Amino acid sequence: MVEEKMGGCWSQTKDQFDNLEKHTQWGIDFVEKYTKFVKERSEIELNYARQIRNLSKKYQPKKKEEDENKYTWCRAFHSTLNELNDYAGQHEVIAENMTSQIIAELSRYTQELKTERKTHFHDGRKAQQQVEASWKQLEACKRKFERDCKEADRAQQYFEKLDADINVTKADVEKARQQAQMRHQMASDSKSEYSSYLQKFNQEQNEHYYTIIPSIFQKIQVMEEKRIDRVGDSLKTFAEVDRQILPIIGKCLDGITQAAESIESKTDSSQVIESYKSGFEPPGDVEFEDYGQAMKRTVSETSLTNSRSDIKSERSSKSKSKTLWPFIKKNKLSLKLGSNPEDFSNLPPEQRRKKLQAKIDDINKDIQKEMDQRDALTKMKEVYVKNPQMGDPTSVDPRLAEIAQNIEKLQAEAQKFEGWLAEVEGRMPVKSDLQRRTSALYETQNSTPPTNNNCAQDRESPDGSYTDEQSSEVQTKAQPEPPEFDEFDDADEEILSTIGTCKALYPFEGHNEGTISVTEGELLYVIEEDKGDGWTRVRRNEEEEGYVPTSYVEVFLDSNAKGAITYI
Repeated sequence: MVEEKMGGCWSQTKDQFDNLEKHTQWGIDFVEKYTKFVKERSEIELNYARQIRNLSKKYQPKKKEEDENKYTWCRAFHSTLNELNDYAGQHEVIAENMTSQIIAELSRYTQELKTERKTHFHDGRKAQQQVEASWKQLEACKRKFERDCKEADRAQQYFEKLDADINVTKADVEKARQQAQMRHQMASDSKSEYSSYLQKFNQEQNEHYYTIIPSIFQKIQVMEEKRIDRVGDSLKTFAEVDRQILPIIGKCLDGITQAAESIESKTDSSQVIESYKSGFEPPGDVEFEDYGQAMKRTVSETSLTNSRSDIKSERSSKSKSKTLWPFIKKNKLSLKLGSNPEDFSNLPPEQRRKKLQAKIDDINKDIQKEMDQRDALTKMKEVYVKNPQMGDPTSVDPRLAEIAQNIEKLQAEAQKFEGWLAEVEGRMPVKSDLQRRTSALYETQNSTPPTNNNCAQDRESPDGSYTDEQSSEVQTKAQPEPPEFDEFDDADEEILSTIGTCKALYPFEGHNEGTISVTEGELLYVIEEDKGDGWTRVRRNEEEEGYVPTSYVEVFLDSNAKGAITYI
């Protein structure tokens, strides 16, 4: 009957109490285990987001690759990298939400759960101890009642024995009778005490099993159900955290798709044409050179002179055809050098024009910034003049002077680039890069630059600048082909013998391939004279040789050298 009221789970109180204690502890361990699982998932999301961000940053265009943005496929890739960066940000959001909505909440709830569980089981143990103490007291009363009853029986038997014996005195019989009565009284008192404790124990036991323990177990059951519900809510939150970012991730993926669909192959092809269009005219037909005509002529002074004139004309024609077309071997020099002259003379006309125009635009922007700063400082100075208490008007004068100098420098630089742009666009006569550099050098030295009448401007300087102007000067003797700087790459080239010496009149820094640096006053050996292109090939020792501008040196050819001339 008692088991039916309490239910099967309470039939063995002590055993069920211990089992429930183990079960609830296992439930708390599960919550802690799940919290650790979510924490590790959050760390994975953070590491994944960090790796995605690093990957996106790694492939972001560098400053030197900014020209890639003019192609649609490059812009699409850069947009993909940006979308991927946003994609990584959403995984960081997952980690943050899991930390705040699950990990932090479960950690706090676990501590509360441990405290509540400890309180409930402490109350249960206390109630159990009270029942056990009442039971022990009842057993003690029971044993005392049993002992007193036995003593009363023995005292009664002893009294009856003495009362039947005629040899015993009346006093002894009376004494035994009184002793028996006392024992019966003690047994009666023990019986009353035992009955009272028994009633009390049954009442306490009934209250324990029907009131106290069910109430404690009910609280434990509510606690356990809340724990289970909290685990379920955490699992839902775990899924919702992912579901919340899905729309944004979908937008990121849509952005990547739109970037891919924005690629236009025709536009990129047109951009390639626009980027690499040189502005050169294709070369004309190569004329047939009949070397047999000179053999048929009669050898005379007139024929020799005509032959030399024809040879010179042929050489000039050949030189002109070379300077018109950018794919000649010699014009590849600037590409191999990797040098970037300030005036972009290493580029074809069309590309040079674009670079110069872009440089002018940048300088104009800097000028506008400086002018804006100047205007702002001027207004500030006016305010200081009207209200001296706000500041000293003279305090902004140094900055205004500095800005004025900056504007003047930028305007001079803009004028310089506009002059080069005018050259490219044909608004002023074309000068070679060497002449510009030499003129600037001599102007700073306040001296007249040395000239060389044998220098022809229809040649190409070692820095790769393009010129197509033909010299009208007639040389007394047909000159060999201009020096091919790529010959220095030939390991099998024969070592040329010296044909004279020279003295450097000015310092020259040979930055370009095929040239050699010299200092003022340095003596060098001449191994190849000026062939009309303004360059002389010299040698410092057996391993160092190269070209220097003829106008920079004073040449002394040996007397037995062909066409010995001294350049001053």
